Amino acid sequence: MSDDNGTPDTTAGSTGPRPEPLRFFGTTWVEHDKGYTPRRVGVAVGSLAAAVASCLVLRFAYQGLRIADIGAFVTVLVVVMFAVCSALAFRHTWDGFTRRPDPERQASLRGLLAIGFIGSLLAYFFRSLTEAPGEKLHREEYEAALDQHRRRTSRRTGNPSRKRRRS
Repeated sequence: MSDDNGTPDTTAGSTGPRPEPLRFFGTTWVEHDKGYTPRRVGVAVGSLAAAVASCLVLRFAYQGLRIADIGAFVTVLVVVMFAVCSALAFRHTWDGFTRRPDPERQASLRGLLAIGFIGSLLAYFFRSLTEAPGEKLHREEYEAALDQHRRRTSRRTGNPSRKRRRS
């Protein structure tokens, strides 16, 4: 077993698809073993703590804007920007747990996701309450790959030369 991420070491002659490791979970999501539950609790607590700390930092930034007395319009603009970007980042992150994001769209949204980092942290927190973030997507892909591998490698039964011909 690899100590880094919980993935099994490759054995000689092993065939078939291998599960893709998830961040913070390795491949423990497959069987829910080797500390899966404590990792989920840790991810939930960590992402919530990071979101709270981020909100405190934004609160200090807001107070700085108030002290600088730059005007109500700019202050409202900054608050609305963070709220909208956080909502969009939440939705984008949440959707990324159920389907693979488009790389081009991901690149174009990088700035927006950076501004709305609190939304991404909250999406991570809420998803980790029910499963490892991204587990459903990876499980569907892994089970489809296993099924395809089984169908590809299954052996035929019987002698094909004895097969009855249709008249």
